[in-house]
Amino acid sequence: MQKNDLFELSIIDMGAGGEGIGRYDGMTFFVKDACIGDVVRARATKIKKNYGYARVEEVLTPSTFRVTPKCPVYKQCGGCQIQALSYEKQLEYKQEKVRNALIRIGGFPEKEIERKMLPIVGMETPFRYRNKAQFPAGKDKDGNVITGFYAARTHHIIPVEDCLLGVEENRGILNAVQSWMTEHRISPYDERTGEGLVRHILIRYGFTTKELMVCLVINGARLPFAEELIALLKPISGMTSISYNINPFQTNVILGEKTECIWGLPYITDYIHLRACKDGDDFALTDTAIAYHISPQSFYQVNPVQTEKLYSTALEYAGLTGKECVWDLYCGIGTISLFLSQRAKQVYGVEAVPQAIEDAKANAKLNGITNVRFFVGKAEEVLPDFYAQASSSQKQPEADMLRPDVIVVDPPRKGCDGKCLEVMLRMQPQRIVYVSCDPATLARDLRVLCDGGYALEKVRAFDQFGQTVHVETVVCLSKF
Repeated sequence: MQKNDLFELSIIDMGAGGEGIGRYDGMTFFVKDACIGDVVRARATKIKKNYGYARVEEVLTPSTFRVTPKCPVYKQCGGCQIQALSYEKQLEYKQEKVRNALIRIGGFPEKEIERKMLPIVGMETPFRYRNKAQFPAGKDKDGNVITGFYAARTHHIIPVEDCLLGVEENRGILNAVQSWMTEHRISPYDERTGEGLVRHILIRYGFTTKELMVCLVINGARLPFAEELIALLKPISGMTSISYNINPFQTNVILGEKTECIWGLPYITDYIHLRACKDGDDFALTDTAIAYHISPQSFYQVNPVQTEKLYSTALEYAGLTGKECVWDLYCGIGTISLFLSQRAKQVYGVEAVPQAIEDAKANAKLNGITNVRFFVGKAEEVLPDFYAQASSSQKQPEADMLRPDVIVVDPPRKGCDGKCLEVMLRMQPQRIVYVSCDPATLARDLRVLCDGGYALEKVRAFDQFGQTVHVETVVCLSKF
């Protein structure tokens, strides 16, 4: 087998990145754009000793799970890795992804996972669910301004006029910004030379309030022709905030530290509603809703409908009665903290990003919530410091928070830091609720916690990102 060889392959499984998996001539091949059940003619792109990579040249026999992607640039863009797979099969794939990680990486017995893993929570409509989009700006080969998304594993921009995962309002905003750039000869940023002004167009949308935010990320100290841009954008229904963010550095980080609001408010407002759930699929709306001010730099879940289900489940797993002390680690802008506060005696939130903590405090004030306290810092640093100080203190509520009833964690993709897990085990809460965006690191951390005296009670996956390989999971652990 050599690179560029053509061969016929039956796809028998799918990998963590959504690629099809098949075996040929004793080797395992990972095949981009192949669906489980396909028979394809593939071209080898990379050959290793016992495995290789390939791409689909032709689908010889389509899988019964294969559907026609709605997006015309599905293959080029690479953002929706599994859009060619039926939604029912997407959900099955994600359920298995979490299940397999817990068994293979976490070392949990298969029978235990079968008993404790609930059905995945899917979407009613797995399109038009994103409340945030970041479009890089560039030029095509003819020098015309384009906006879109980067092709997979590159910084080559694929022009996208209307991403089907985002809201329809994005299209009109992008057209207005492109017209403004063309008319006033404002150049997009060029990564190779470090020249050009507009790097990204950030758009946020409030699903409940219908408010819109536009923030241009620029390679400069000021935004020229700002009034002309405002004149184009402010007539758009729902427009609430127009700003620019300064990022003059050659970096892959999208936003810089400074943002200037040039029209309207420096934020939009949206709500997350509490939903009633008892391990079923009802998730009925309740009268409880938390308001959030969302700035360009705020971390806020991109799928508000599924987030309501996700956080309501986390709250249900916490088992609060109004008497409990709760830590919320990796709390962001306090999204989960403020939910927990509705049923807890006291909540402490920890987040490493100072701006996020400022947003969290403002959101608590916005909702009139007084039983939440926020700390700036890494959880693995804040918890040990707090533990050391509170151990020698008789003051309340520090002494209560030293032995919390519940700890909720919602870490980034890399999972919890080892020191954080260590202190959690020393604090010995009755319950731990783990919200995860990565099944592999979830399984790794659950193994540590279960080896430290906790039992797996419930596991439930949530499809926050339809058409992609990503999956969220909520886990409930209880102390022996």
